[in-house]
Amino acid sequence: MRRLLHLIPWVVLALALFVRAQDPAPVVQLRNIVFDSFQRLEPRPFDAEKSPVRIVDIDDASLEKLGQWPWPRTLVAKLIDRLTEMGAAAIAFDVVFAEPDRTSPDRVLAQWIDNPEIAALRDALGKLPTHDAILARSIGHAPVVTAFILVDQKTPRAPAVKGTFAMAGDDPRQFLPVHEGAVTNLPELEQAAAGNGAINWVPDRDQVVRTVPLMFRLGDKLYPNLVLEALRVALQAKTYVVKSSGSSGETAFGEHTGVVSVKVGDLVVPTEASGSMLVRFSPSYPQRYVPAWRVLEPDFKPDAIDGRIIFIGTSAAGLKDLRATPFAADTPGVEVHAQLVEQIVTGAFLERPDFAAAVELAFVLVIGAGLILLLTRIGAVWAGALGAGAIALACGVSWLAFVRFGWMVDPVSPSIAALLVFLTGTVVVYLQSEYQRQQVRGAFSRYMSPHLVERLAEHPEQLVLGGETRDMTIMFCDIRGFTTISEQYDAQGLTSMLNRFLTPMTEIILDREGTIDKYMGDAIMAFWNAPLDDPDHAEHACRTALAMIAQLKELNVEWRKAAEAEGKPYHAINIGVGLNTGSCSVGNMGSDQRFDYSVIGDDVNLASRLEGQSKTYGVDIVIGENTRAKADGFAAIELDLLRVKGKLRPVRIYGLLGDEALAGTPDFAALAEGHDAMLEAYRAQDWDTAERLAGECRAKAQGRLDGLYALYAERIADYRREPPPAGWDGVTVALTK
Repeated sequence: MRRLLHLIPWVVLALALFVRAQDPAPVVQLRNIVFDSFQRLEPRPFDAEKSPVRIVDIDDASLEKLGQWPWPRTLVAKLIDRLTEMGAAAIAFDVVFAEPDRTSPDRVLAQWIDNPEIAALRDALGKLPTHDAILARSIGHAPVVTAFILVDQKTPRAPAVKGTFAMAGDDPRQFLPVHEGAVTNLPELEQAAAGNGAINWVPDRDQVVRTVPLMFRLGDKLYPNLVLEALRVALQAKTYVVKSSGSSGETAFGEHTGVVSVKVGDLVVPTEASGSMLVRFSPSYPQRYVPAWRVLEPDFKPDAIDGRIIFIGTSAAGLKDLRATPFAADTPGVEVHAQLVEQIVTGAFLERPDFAAAVELAFVLVIGAGLILLLTRIGAVWAGALGAGAIALACGVSWLAFVRFGWMVDPVSPSIAALLVFLTGTVVVYLQSEYQRQQVRGAFSRYMSPHLVERLAEHPEQLVLGGETRDMTIMFCDIRGFTTISEQYDAQGLTSMLNRFLTPMTEIILDREGTIDKYMGDAIMAFWNAPLDDPDHAEHACRTALAMIAQLKELNVEWRKAAEAEGKPYHAINIGVGLNTGSCSVGNMGSDQRFDYSVIGDDVNLASRLEGQSKTYGVDIVIGENTRAKADGFAAIELDLLRVKGKLRPVRIYGLLGDEALAGTPDFAALAEGHDAMLEAYRAQDWDTAERLAGECRAKAQGRLDGLYALYAERIADYRREPPPAGWDGVTVALTK
């Protein structure tokens, strides 16, 4: 026992290293929260006078003065003309003009009634240029960058490509986000523009924008995002240079690790492997914004526009272009574009260095192993101080790397690993001491079933260590959601509730020739065919499980009435039962000082695993294949071919629904036949048939097996997205005990 306890902290350390290496979503989210805090503590500086960008804002005041959105294209054309006159280096629209202007003369005339007077007017007005043509003319005389939105379904037309891409190293297309189509501007507008860029976002799981893709892939073509394209137009460049793994100066050891950087003009932008850029935000300042209505005023001075990249977008809440950033949950999307330009021009980049993961893993290993080795030697207090110092060091190094170099080195994983190893080691030291005390206390307590007491009273010589091998049926029964239920009671109330549950359940087991092995909190372990012979042990165990479920329904009714009478909240109790039959070793297990009559063996472990699977498959009782064979008259359906934890060979498991009376009904026969057909189609990977049959069986089961068929529906959906590997035998691997 002592040796096993000493292994636990090392197992925890190994698990911490594994989790860090896998970098699962919760760890990434914690890391993001830390780096968001760093950005708020040390934001990127902002200088309004030196900023290379301004936002012409379609704000609420502009909507009030100039009318609701969308504005007539003639008004947009006037806005472009004014910005061009003022010397804008580039004018980038965070807006897509995908439909013709509804206020254009040709569109308005089509809605008028048809009479001679209108016909004459239609002929006259029909000769006027459309508003879209007027806008296209203004775009053609200005450094305008139009926007498009990439989508995941095919569309009739691909966006126009304005700039070209030169590639160094691996082909970057294999690393970029892939899309099927795009929502584009009207062809005449897009053709007239000097640039054309995507405005897609890829927020993190919490919907916060921390990275922005700089390039996208549609078919075999590369497309820049709006920010890159605005910079290209402003710098009067023609080509992007994309540097990927395998290029000169990049060491990837033969691996295709991804995109390294993108160069536009003289500006080099470091990227993540997917071609995305980490955004280093600054707070939102009003100096970035110029209301659109002010630009159109005769007295507006061009100082804010001259030589700058202009983004036209909206901060109006009603137009719903708001994004969550580390600074705020309602940042206008157009401001993210503007901040990216500021970051690129000033060179204030954030990077996740290639060596960061290796450094973090090494720190976890060193501090974890150090705590384990020192804990038993220097005690919990000094080890705790050492762990706290290690956590402070990890946070300090991470903060310094962020402030000095813009590096994002994770302090979360080392800190959590140090804390877990320390707590585990402390618990192990405590358990070692407690185990020694428990040896003394345990000698005065012993539990035996009534059957065993009677037999041992007749044969006291059996009170020695040893056992025998028998074919037995094992039961595990456990209350579902016991932790939640226990929170509703104090210690005395919880004990009373458990006694009211365990007493009738124990009576049912003992009345059907079962032996109680032990109680484990809210769980019961029992077995049949020992110490007394019981040739029908599998059937008796099945009848016991069904009787326990029936009894629990009656108990829940009584407990509900009692709770209502006392004015207390009531939480129904549900149980899961696992039964398995097989060869086990049964006898007096323990030491010379203390032993119990108990059973061990592989089939005992399997029974425990089956009880744990009852919740997964949405049934009350799960039985093993051997139990089903020895109680074949009962109403049971096959649940799955399952490889449980700790076993290499899969086992066929069944859901016990009722006794022989239910098994003989036509409704159950129809359900069983349809269910078997569903499993056959599922294992043959005939997903459509399996899904249809699962729906039919669910209806036949009348609510008893909703969880089971919902599980298969989810699996079928998953396999449609990601088919099983070749040679798949239909076996499911249990992820939990």
